[in-house]
Amino acid sequence: MTLFLAISATLLCLATVLPISQAKVWWVRVLDFPRLQIALLIAAWLLMALCSLALGWRVSIFFWVLMLVSLIYQLWWIYPNSPLHRKEVIGIGTDHKLPEITLLVSNVLMDNRDSKPLISLIENYRPHLFATLESDSWWQQQLDTLSDYPHRLACALDNKYGMHVYSRIPIIEGHVDFLVEDDIPSMSMRVQLEQQATVRIHIVHPTPPVIGENLTSTERDVELLVLANSLNDTDEPTIVTGDLNDVAWSKTTRLFRRISGLLDLRTGRGMFNTFNAKYWFVRWPLDHIFVSSHFRVVEVDRLPYVGSDHFPVFAKLALGSANPDAAHLELEDVDHDLVDKTLDTTAAKEAKNPSL
Repeated sequence: MTLFLAISATLLCLATVLPISQAKVWWVRVLDFPRLQIALLIAAWLLMALCSLALGWRVSIFFWVLMLVSLIYQLWWIYPNSPLHRKEVIGIGTDHKLPEITLLVSNVLMDNRDSKPLISLIENYRPHLFATLESDSWWQQQLDTLSDYPHRLACALDNKYGMHVYSRIPIIEGHVDFLVEDDIPSMSMRVQLEQQATVRIHIVHPTPPVIGENLTSTERDVELLVLANSLNDTDEPTIVTGDLNDVAWSKTTRLFRRISGLLDLRTGRGMFNTFNAKYWFVRWPLDHIFVSSHFRVVEVDRLPYVGSDHFPVFAKLALGSANPDAAHLELEDVDHDLVDKTLDTTAAKEAKNPSL
């Protein structure tokens, strides 16, 4: 038992320490994802170690300290995505007089050939705008039947990075961008709400750092930071959403938020884990909605299973004036150096700036 506890403690401590590095290799960066799972395993280790004392086994105080520190460190990252934390985006009741926008975002899983659950959700929630990721030409044919959504932006691809937007409200200047990789699209647009208000929206789906996709996180990180740089001096209401293939608490996502100045709907509300929808024990938040401080949350929710490996997300937002007291993540002295270092890559040098 003592040997097992020592080996397992070493592995869990390594899983905690390795993501501290700036290394972009996939087997380091994927350890950003399961912080909750690692924290639960550490808690289980502490319980087993405590029980082992009653059985006459002894575990070194060194391992006790390491595991306690590791647990505190993991919980420190997770804490902002809990109801105990201050909300970054303030809430508002349903009786307000502000213009509203509702949006639904779903990674459909390209190989999924049952569109009825998603279409049923769309017909039930009737968002102003919905975006699909991994949608190919087959999915486009299914979604084109939704006649209530005349305003559309399509990029059907069979590489699991197709993307579509359907809207009941006018899309202005909508276009497809390829920020880093020639076969990985993103979308940029403005939409017009009631009272002539307009909102800038970006849909993104960068590649993940996993075997079979990318051996490093460089392309993902570059795409997010190119977009963040294009947003850091804008005063207009802005929404960034999509499957970032990154968790809310990672260094890259937090750096994206500090540079762009956007806020996370999750902070202070919960994790809203969207992936993997098929396995409850390996879930983390990959599908995001970030907004400028102009927005107030009326409703945000993770929607039911639709046959994909991702759950859809839904948000109803009210648009007002910029909130001067918004709880932005503060820029740190090293942030611009980190951005410059990340963008100083072959992928970054070829990146095209968004035209909006």
